[in-house]
Amino acid sequence: MTEHKKHKVIVEEEIVPEVQAEATETGVSQTDPAAEIASLRGDLESLQQKSQEYLDGWQRERAEFANYKRRVDKEREQAYQNAVGVIVRRYLEVLDDLERALKNRPADGDGAAWAGGIDLIYRKLLAALEAEGVQQMNAEGQVFDPTQHEAISQEPSPEHESGQIIEVIKPGYLVSDRVLRPALVRVAQ
Repeated sequence: MTEHKKHKVIVEEEIVPEVQAEATETGVSQTDPAAEIASLRGDLESLQQKSQEYLDGWQRERAEFANYKRRVDKEREQAYQNAVGVIVRRYLEVLDDLERALKNRPADGDGAAWAGGIDLIYRKLLAALEAEGVQQMNAEGQVFDPTQHEAISQEPSPEHESGQIIEVIKPGYLVSDRVLRPALVRVAQ
């Protein structure tokens, strides 16, 4: 044999026992390819099942996190609305006082100029409340609704139907469609 062929045979003799030893260590038999395929299919099915379990778990956790995030956002918005409600209720009394002062405003003289300034302050306060989402209820002539109105009296009225609001004594206010303060009203019998 030539030198080259001798070297090739030696290399093949050294490689084949190493491959056989590795196959024996991993439990794969070179003699039975059907058993090897069956074993690999079993491993594949096991890994696919485990992969599906992980995917299902991940999807559940993702859905739970999305629900958690929505709940936290809703709670934060509710807390903000509650805080706005507490603060705004204090200013509504000031707004009522300004409205009463403007109903009896002087028509001429120095008092008229002063009343004009008070009117400007009233409109500025009203605009600030509207910027926070506070809206005044329009209750006059509406049907009495106990969730939005508070009746201070019931009176017979030939011009109004039974249960209809005759007069608004103190206006009610809403914030984000939630009653901040019910309107004080007189209701027809």
